[in-house]
Amino acid sequence: MIKWLPRPAPYLQVWQAMRSFTEARTLETPDEIWLVEHQPVFTLGQAGKPEHVLNTASIEVVRTDRGGQVTYHGPGQVVAYCLIDLRRHQLFVKEYVALIEDVLISFLQELGLAGACRKPGAPGVYVPHLDSQLAKIAALGIKIRHGCAYHGLALNVDMDLSPFLGINPCGYEGLETTDLRTCGVHATVEGVGDMLAARLADAFASRCNTAHAAPVPVVQGSGIPVCP
Repeated sequence: MIKWLPRPAPYLQVWQAMRSFTEARTLETPDEIWLVEHQPVFTLGQAGKPEHVLNTASIEVVRTDRGGQVTYHGPGQVVAYCLIDLRRHQLFVKEYVALIEDVLISFLQELGLAGACRKPGAPGVYVPHLDSQLAKIAALGIKIRHGCAYHGLALNVDMDLSPFLGINPCGYEGLETTDLRTCGVHATVEGVGDMLAARLADAFASRCNTAHAAPVPVVQGSGIPVCP
């Protein structure tokens, strides 16, 4: 199931809901993709070092249980939380991360950003910036519990990028960040979220054993169901 959460959503509330969903799910629980736009928040992953938070400017800082260092969520950014049973899709963790990155890169290329790519040693997805250096446009962070993944990815659409100057994004000093608008792609958070979720769902569905897959509803016309 693909669904939008009420926006702007407080981070702690959504995080707790993801954890509760994952703890309660069974082998029969359908996978879900939650789309959301958060209230401003800095999140520190399990390996996050407080020294990478340089200036909060009164923005809340939350230490969370996903992997990775520090990032920022806020209005104008779509976050896709992928609540996925990796065993069902026969995915190992590295394969799962690669799948999400592949979907993001393909999607950005579809939007006209032909240079979208990975950056060695720096998780996430990047695009060439004005000075020809790579700038981060999407961040990833996941947590695996009982073979099931939660958390997911964040794609910068049309946002105030200044809070990123208050951190070392993902632990990298001086790492540039950008969004679709800066790259010349004019789109809404809702439109980008719907398209991205559909492509993620399609990628997950392709991993399923279709002989055992049952139909799963899609919320708000997002297009493609996630395998049960």
